[in-house]
Amino acid sequence: MLYFAYGSNLHHFQMKRRCKDSVFLKKINLNGFKLTFRSKYRAADIEPKKNSIVPGGLFEISKSDEKKLDIYEDFPKLYRKHYFFYYGKKIMTYTMVKKSLFRFPTERYLNIVKRGYKDCKLDSRYLKKALKNY
Repeated sequence: MLYFAYGSNLHHFQMKRRCKDSVFLKKINLNGFKLTFRSKYRAADIEPKKNSIVPGGLFEISKSDEKKLDIYEDFPKLYRKHYFFYYGKKIMTYTMVKKSLFRFPTERYLNIVKRGYKDCKLDSRYLKKALKNY
């Protein structure tokens, strides 16, 4: 199964520890969405926004990896699954159920996301924009 990571799961070491079968394939952009941070966990989320993109990492994951991610993402209470198509391939990601107001992420969490941006060679301008838009 194909999985799109845009937050802390971009961090290759952490993702491998969480999902032993996961394989990073490449970086891709999710069109029509923007990155934000919210909830009491101050975690990454995406929300629809015209003419906006969210850079992320495309991973191949196994069924057991998906079950582990479901637990980590507190599915279906905190996050729900969102599916989209990328060049004809169905891809799964998570979006928060409750769209609460922006909450600046903790330094620890943000450092994991920044490391993930480096691991996946993503443009950090999108991360900076998500943090200063509020």
